Amino acid sequence: MTNRAVISTPHAPEAIGPYSQAVKVGNTVWLSGQIPLVPDTMEIVEGDITAQAHQVFENLAAVAEAAGGTLNEAVKINISLTDLGDFAAVNAVMAEHLAEPYPARACVQVAALPRGVAIEVEAILAL
Repeated sequence: MTNRAVISTPHAPEAIGPYSQAVKVGNTVWLSGQIPLVPDTMEIVEGDITAQAHQVFENLAAVAEAAGGTLNEAVKINISLTDLGDFAAVNAVMAEHLAEPYPARACVQVAALPRGVAIEVEAILAL
């Protein structure tokens, strides 16, 4: 069996299902999808898609830090939106939270996300 380490931090929302915030194997870290929950309250952040996206990337950054890295070590990001009309706003937020060269990325529109939020983002880091 590979050497797996479960990553957990109180600075990001607790898992709301049977999964870990992240799993590290070797120098690779798989971050579970984050939605715009405020870690202290486990409530959805108030505000528009920009506020929600900022919260999501802050949550991901906290998990990345707990794994010993930063979001700038992301090699792949997957974004799910309930409205692709939010694409430009989310791009602007992502550019604020990551530095060039940017990771590979996919962005898709989905019918629904947990707790009725508008955005969920997951990432893979190479430390």
